[in-house]
Amino acid sequence: MSFEGFIRYMNSEECSIFKSEHKTIYQDMDQPLCDYFISSSHNTYLMSDQLMGPSDLWGYISALLKGCRCLEIDCWDGPRNEPIVYHGHTLTSKIQFRSVISVIEKYAFSSSAYPLVLSLENHCSTQQQKVMAQYLKDILGDKLLFSPLGGETEMTKLPSPEALKFKVLVKNKKVGTIEEGMLRTDDAAAAETEDVSESEMSDEESDETIPIYKGRSPSKRRGDQRTATPPPPKKSRAKKGQIAIELSDLVIYTKSSKFVSFDHSLENQKCYENNSIGESKARKLAKHSGFGLACDIEMQLGNFVTSVSWLNLVCNAMTKYVALNFQTQGLPMELQNGKFLDNGGCGYVLKPEFLRDPNTTFTPQNVGGHSKPMSLSIRLISGHQLPPSTKSKTNKADPFVQIEIYGVPEDQGRRKSSVVKSNALSPKWNETFSFNIQVPELAMIRFCVEDELSVVNHEFLGQYTLPVLSLNTGYRNVPLLGKDGAKLEFASLFVHVWYY
Repeated sequence: MSFEGFIRYMNSEECSIFKSEHKTIYQDMDQPLCDYFISSSHNTYLMSDQLMGPSDLWGYISALLKGCRCLEIDCWDGPRNEPIVYHGHTLTSKIQFRSVISVIEKYAFSSSAYPLVLSLENHCSTQQQKVMAQYLKDILGDKLLFSPLGGETEMTKLPSPEALKFKVLVKNKKVGTIEEGMLRTDDAAAAETEDVSESEMSDEESDETIPIYKGRSPSKRRGDQRTATPPPPKKSRAKKGQIAIELSDLVIYTKSSKFVSFDHSLENQKCYENNSIGESKARKLAKHSGFGLACDIEMQLGNFVTSVSWLNLVCNAMTKYVALNFQTQGLPMELQNGKFLDNGGCGYVLKPEFLRDPNTTFTPQNVGGHSKPMSLSIRLISGHQLPPSTKSKTNKADPFVQIEIYGVPEDQGRRKSSVVKSNALSPKWNETFSFNIQVPELAMIRFCVEDELSVVNHEFLGQYTLPVLSLNTGYRNVPLLGKDGAKLEFASLFVHVWYY
């Protein structure tokens, strides 16, 4: 092998720091949906800011091409009985609900065959809800999940991603239980709408809302009595509780309900129920509550949330979705992308066994005995064709590298290399950094290259993030990604990795 051939080999995919076997689907996909972390998007239709930015179909296309498996659709009444999608009560532009569903139908399974969840933030009148239901059925066709798998009338656990391949699930409020929907008589099915009781209603989801799965026993709902009395005409809250039967019937495994408490969820939850809590409250619960609860959380967070808070919530055994603004780049989005590189980028990553155990005693603050610790050594050798500085007067970078570990609080760590002056083409460091990681199953490693403009001012040049357990050992190249998440051609780091 020539020297040039050796260089090409060292820069090839075969020598990537990311394990080649993790680039394909290798995990067990036959476990219940709640046993997986699921790649999710918040305000998927937005392209920039949430107040005046454009809404565009490309938001959905882009998210689906990146393997996202849960999309958010904010639905509002539009003119001529056509529901629209936009960030309500803002100046963001509007797109038709029909167009959104058409784009989703085209790209739903272009990057992953596993189930896609459409999370409806539903503000529509019952008349336009019926229009939404018809579009969902007509456009999605056989891709839409119309009924429980196998026609079961009582569900005790969620189906698996494998069982739901190539299926689209609708997440919305629902009249009664799934079982009641299956057994509904012809007369009830003919009704235009039904009221969801106030105790079933959650506040409309917003940027500060975090939906979570829980259960509610039918016998607990207002003494198990379904009243046919129409709501008081002057109470807007009752009007908000009206759900069109046509849309309600499309909700199978993802029913939205109101969060009461974790104790209430433990006593009453059904596997398919899902509810909302405020972001600040979710942080407190993630910090102080037990983590062995058997319900799932879908978290819709703006990307301004600190990475530590984000990851502490991810470590919660209840977490199913962490929905981020895909259009807003930054550290949380880099962690999200790195997390879902795993398992072939299919959008589903199996939780470690200690998070799937309903009787687990694991918490981010109590990790002892749940995992085998790892001693990790990274030798940072050199860089190759790093991006030049855009802020330096000489256009020459003074690069340094930060190697960061994100995980449970005990594992958080950062090591900084020395600065190489005026050399972005081929900087050399030859420095070794060591980390002791208590829970490698939940740890991410991030290589971040920056230009030291001054002691306090740095410029981002590139980064790469991946799960610690996806690290290849030996001499490896680390590809670098730009701010937009795209690969920087030819830019890389050269490292030696070892762990035991």
